[in-house]
Amino acid sequence: MKKILLVVLALILIVAGYILYNTFTFPSKQITVEPAPERVIPPTAKEHLAKALSIRTISHENPEDFDSAAFYQFREFVKNTYPLADSLLEVTYINKFSMIYQWQGSDPSLKPVILMGHLDVVPVAAENLKKWNVDPFAGTIKDGIIWGRGAIDDKISVIGNLEAVELLLQEGYKPERTIYLCYGHDEELGGLNGAVAIVKHLKDKGIEAEFVLDEGFAITQGLIPGTDKDVALIGTAEKGFVTLNLSVAIEGGHSSMPKEETAIDVLSKAVARLKDNPFPAEITQPVQDFMTHIGPEMPFMQKMAFANPSIFKPMIISSLEKKASGNALVRTTTAPTIIQGGIKENVIPYEAHASVNFRILPGTSIADVRDYVINTIADDRIEVKEGTFNSEAPESSSVDSFGYHTIHTTIKQLFPQAVVTPNLVIGATDSRYYYPLSSNVYRFTPFYLNNENITTFHGINERIPVEDFENAIRFYVQLIRNTSDVSN
Repeated sequence: MKKILLVVLALILIVAGYILYNTFTFPSKQITVEPAPERVIPPTAKEHLAKALSIRTISHENPEDFDSAAFYQFREFVKNTYPLADSLLEVTYINKFSMIYQWQGSDPSLKPVILMGHLDVVPVAAENLKKWNVDPFAGTIKDGIIWGRGAIDDKISVIGNLEAVELLLQEGYKPERTIYLCYGHDEELGGLNGAVAIVKHLKDKGIEAEFVLDEGFAITQGLIPGTDKDVALIGTAEKGFVTLNLSVAIEGGHSSMPKEETAIDVLSKAVARLKDNPFPAEITQPVQDFMTHIGPEMPFMQKMAFANPSIFKPMIISSLEKKASGNALVRTTTAPTIIQGGIKENVIPYEAHASVNFRILPGTSIADVRDYVINTIADDRIEVKEGTFNSEAPESSSVDSFGYHTIHTTIKQLFPQAVVTPNLVIGATDSRYYYPLSSNVYRFTPFYLNNENITTFHGINERIPVEDFENAIRFYVQLIRNTSDVSN
């Protein structure tokens, strides 16, 4: 018995030593760089963003509500507000309203860089107008805040890019690497007439980009459990999505004589099975990269877990699963969004329908989701069809590329206090269409995201502090300059 205890003790000591060694040798991925030169942003910049927010470039679900005049107005606004960009860069309009600005670099041997954004915004529901502190389309600047629909999503990127380019052109700067500014006009509807057409145009021209930067994550404050540090999240991947429509038809009739099972019964049980049997949790590459980069900057216990993911994987997943945002990082999520059945209170319907939306982890396909749903429901009476607007999850982009390093460097030059780390974007962006142009596609917007403003985009009182917007311009100026430093 003593020998067995000694062996067990020895094994415990070996494992403990292994864990502690990995923890104390867990290398930091943060870099130290010289800060960017101080730059004064002209006071007109905030006025330009405010004006952009006042133009109602709204993407409505009903195509008949599309206001082409607003998009033409935005086009003219950009042309008149940024005269150097309009005259010195090659401008191409795609499907009338999407824009490509090509700033030709001096070294054609270098692959170009694509900076993205989108011009359209989501509507503001009439019943929510009274909940706003200001008119969402008035272009109001108040108490150091720029208010309006699109302030965060995503006119900060578009106007931030253009302000940066105009400033650099005023200084006579010429990049070594060609810069493309690409702005779709229908991202909120899926990007089929904007981003998809832009990519086709560039692909037909034979463009291969060094990297692509789109909207996505930001510099989070107080949103990462276990640390009070600012954390700049660079999205190296995003989830895919599919909506599966479930239908069942069973003879109905008068509610006074219900059969053992009705269409609503069968459908309800199917939806309940899907919710009771979620997809298995897993650590995908972008989340593994997140742990590798943020782990060394965390308190000891979290650092130990992230330094030894193979040992502490169950604990890590259990911790993430406790919040909806964390659960979405480790699981293909299941969300019933529409249930339909019945037209009168005393009539049992013949048919019932449900739509279930799935946000898909990288490495899982739409076909995998469909198979999982059919096997989980296990009821041949239910027909399963895919919705019309679906997207496969793209692969994770490298954290060892020129593009990631350039974005990391630029963040540190402007926001030296921030911990920089890759992560998985759980929403969808137009960047998913750009992989034919580059395998290095990243998602980051340079502003502070915290508990005060995280619910405002697509929500009430969307806004951006003037200081955040000015820092975004500084970020894009420095990023463009850094893309020409091929040694960084």
